[in-house]
Amino acid sequence: MPRTNFNELLDAGVHFGHLKRKWNPAMAPYIFMERNGIHIIDLEKTIVKIDEAASAMKHITRSGKKVLFVATKKQAKEIVAEKVKKVNMPYVTERWPGGMLTNFPTIRKAVKKMGSIDKMATDGTFTNLSKRERLQVTRQRAKLEKTLGSIVDLTRLPAALFVVDVCKERIAVREAKRLGITVFAMVDTNSDPTDIDFPIPANDDASKSISLIIEIICQAIEEGLNERKLEKDKESGPKEKKGPRKDLEAKDMPESLIEAINGEEEEEETESGITVDSVKEDAALNVEDEVEEEE
Repeated sequence: MPRTNFNELLDAGVHFGHLKRKWNPAMAPYIFMERNGIHIIDLEKTIVKIDEAASAMKHITRSGKKVLFVATKKQAKEIVAEKVKKVNMPYVTERWPGGMLTNFPTIRKAVKKMGSIDKMATDGTFTNLSKRERLQVTRQRAKLEKTLGSIVDLTRLPAALFVVDVCKERIAVREAKRLGITVFAMVDTNSDPTDIDFPIPANDDASKSISLIIEIICQAIEEGLNERKLEKDKESGPKEKKGPRKDLEAKDMPESLIEAINGEEEEEETESGITVDSVKEDAALNVEDEVEEEE
């Protein structure tokens, strides 16, 4: 079953592209037609690409990895922050800090700085500072919170990047490709999809279109997280206690398995040298030695 349908995409305005003169020739396979000087995106191909992206996203999150969402344009900020926060994934909706991926250790230091400032507020260090110093530290904390507050839980590089508007977030895409990070993106008719691993041809300017695509991707992430949780619950479930060896035959076990277990026990006994046959052989050798000495 596809995750969306033609009418749903049509109602959200996903099919509207940019003006014909602003198009990128690399988007030609995803363009259906041109009407009134505006390119129309082929929604049939959009449905296929959404399914591919959602399936890959589900697989990534099921393995316990993080996906970083990037959307700094005005129409997408609140939508991404609201929907992505529900699935506990990191996101960037303010200015993209250059080197966030390629210089990740420095970004982590800035995030840790926020933690140290919070610790100062709780352990009473603030009371020893002057009013001017407290004001400076508070402003620094607010600035860090605005740009990096949404990636506090991102302790390592993300496994994938989801981008809204490839043209605007070209620095983020470039950093991800340099590090070999998988890139998912909404690509409009003015974008270049060649560097995107999972392009979704869609209108990246309308809030309804962005909301619909992000909602579908977040649902796939939630499915992956739920499946991971179920697998963990099964693994951590109560383990059955092993019964005595005498009851092996009474249980519903294959005969081959019982023979294998018994065979292992016999091998262990043979290696330890305490079998009945070994004792008899030793006794026979001792008798022969005594007879030879008497002769």
